[in-house]
Amino acid sequence: MKIRYLHTMVRVADLEKTIAFFELLGLKQTRRSDYENGRFTLVFMAPPGQEECPVELTFNWDGDEGLPSDSRHFGHLAYEVEDIYALCQHLMDNGITINRPPRDGRMAFVRSPDNISIELLQAGEPLPPKEPWASMENTGHW
Repeated sequence: MKIRYLHTMVRVADLEKTIAFFELLGLKQTRRSDYENGRFTLVFMAPPGQEECPVELTFNWDGDEGLPSDSRHFGHLAYEVEDIYALCQHLMDNGITINRPPRDGRMAFVRSPDNISIELLQAGEPLPPKEPWASMENTGHW
């Protein structure tokens, strides 16, 4: 039996803010569909060259009230990055909180505007420890 990854779906409260957040990570929109009858929008975003690995952003036009309370439960999205320090600095420069800084040169966590946990992992070997990251405290939870 074969199985193939399709996407990870997350519900979002502010579609434009969430799109902007994922664009800061380097993802691009690959598809967008508005469903008038269902009153929702689906936006698929993926890293360039990896369109087969999208995140599906689901925006309910009338909000999420009435949905089961567990509709948002999942762990996190994970992305491998070329330079974890450079990406974390880019995110901070654009107002994103680094919840778990890359003190080890290998792993960091941030959250999207909808509180979606995003794990960032350094490609290959960890980078050597470097300030300000090495002494930066965690902020919130991840």
